[in-house]
Amino acid sequence: EVESTGDEILAKALKWSEAVNRAVAEMVKGVPPFPYVKESLEKLQPYADMIVVSATPTEALKREWEEHDIAKYTGIIAGQELGSKKEHINLTASGKYKNDRMLMIGDAPGDLKAARGNNALFFPVNPGHEEESWEFFFKEALDVFLSGEYVGNYETQLIQKFEELLPDTPPWKL
Repeated sequence: EVESTGDEILAKALKWSEAVNRAVAEMVKGVPPFPYVKESLEKLQPYADMIVVSATPTEALKREWEEHDIAKYTGIIAGQELGSKKEHINLTASGKYKNDRMLMIGDAPGDLKAARGNNALFFPVNPGHEEESWEFFFKEALDVFLSGEYVGNYETQLIQKFEELLPDTPPWKL
């Protein structure tokens, strides 16, 4: 778009965005996934088609997932420039799976919204309790999902706890 329009403001925004991406690439190294993430992916692999959808740029996602040898568990790694989370889920899963066989794991209200926008289930990674959330997913919730018992009251209780832990005002609005 910048090249086709020659818009100076867009060019400046693109330059800034690219600089941020370079800075992130330099700074974010050696930060491992939370405990039980890799174990959960390994456990799910025989039963699930997994994708990564994120507001993070695709290049950074791929680099981080490959650095920690977990990209191999996913079919697609899609970042912000490829579309919204809701769009990614729709493109990869719509019509392929029953609603109670699609699960989005996320840590933000937007993740829940993307799941609901595709009639998918949602497992919340609770803010401030990420390690405990992943351990709980690995040790219990994953098996509940695979057994077909996740939908309904089980999921509702997890989402209620997630919503209780969300701050009334997001940090960026303080």
